[in-house]
Amino acid sequence: MEFNVKKLASDAGVFFSRAMQFTEEKLGQAEKTELDAHFENLLARADCTKNWTEKILRQTEVLLQPNPSARVEEFLYEKLDRKVPSRVTNGELLAQYMTEAANDFGPGTPYGKTLIKVGETQRRLGAAEREFIHSASINFLTPLRNFLEGDWRTISKERRILQNRRLDLDACKARLKKAKAAEAKAALWSDEVEKAEHELRLTQTEFDRQAEVTRLLLEGISSTHVNHLRCLHEFVESQTNYYAQCYQFMLDLQKQLGSSKGEIFSGTFVGNADSTSPAAAPSPPAVAAATLPAVPTIPVVPTIGGVPNTVAEGVLNPNEVKPPASGTRKARVLYDYEAADSTELALLADEMITVYSLPGMDPDWLIGERGNQKGKVPVTYLELLS
Repeated sequence: MEFNVKKLASDAGVFFSRAMQFTEEKLGQAEKTELDAHFENLLARADCTKNWTEKILRQTEVLLQPNPSARVEEFLYEKLDRKVPSRVTNGELLAQYMTEAANDFGPGTPYGKTLIKVGETQRRLGAAEREFIHSASINFLTPLRNFLEGDWRTISKERRILQNRRLDLDACKARLKKAKAAEAKAALWSDEVEKAEHELRLTQTEFDRQAEVTRLLLEGISSTHVNHLRCLHEFVESQTNYYAQCYQFMLDLQKQLGSSKGEIFSGTFVGNADSTSPAAAPSPPAVAAATLPAVPTIPVVPTIGGVPNTVAEGVLNPNEVKPPASGTRKARVLYDYEAADSTELALLADEMITVYSLPGMDPDWLIGERGNQKGKVPVTYLELLS
């Protein structure tokens, strides 16, 4: 019990001494031991690293999970060392709704078929998003969080110890100075001077040792930067793969929808094939197709899917469908396109083809020629040149 009382008294005395020294320094009434310029630069660099790491970490969390309530929930699970429950992504939820709607409207109808196709793409996008979030969390967020919760806490602890050692050192310097001043007036204070010098040597040794420990930790920030740089490269690679997957998924969907446009918007609506009402008038041609003059000399023939029988029945025969004398244009292909059947022409991005329109054609389609090959091509895949 007596030992504990003495220890508490000693700790209280040390705390009071540090508080007095700190207050006098702030008031300009006491000298302060300054750290060397290199050490100060290391401290500033460490503080800068900590501040920016926190900001990047928080904003990346917002990027991966925009919902603040979900972020709080994930944070609590991590603090409790429990696995975060799997959460359905927005894309997967949209895919579920589209599939259910298609079943209600009829999966065999044009709208139902399209809903199923788009829903499947949304499901793939949602799965890709989930994979990206998981990869980014492990390869990027976790290292940043480990630095803040591990290395930085250790650095902060050693810096506080160094600050206390410096206060003790400066307090000893002040006591020695007072003892020497008193010694000049009376020889009775010589013991106090010797005691103060001994305390100063001890505190100086402790300060130097702690300064070296803190310096080594601060210099380790360079290794932290190297590690974070590697993690940043992995984050960019994950993000690149994610967006590449999304682009490919949407490109595939665009091809699927483009190849089925002729069937969906044909002269006779598929869902009303048995209706006795007359077929709806064809919609006005699109702007891109309207700039191509039709050929009046070619007789109008029955159409299938908005295209003359000569185009829809099979492989195009140059003797049956001839390009107009003055109604052709050059077009540059914007995207790769895979022909859905023998009536269509497969396209490669950036190639040049000749295009023209025929009377009665769906405005979303043109006839394309490349050498001796002919076939329908979707207008949305082309850039018409003047």
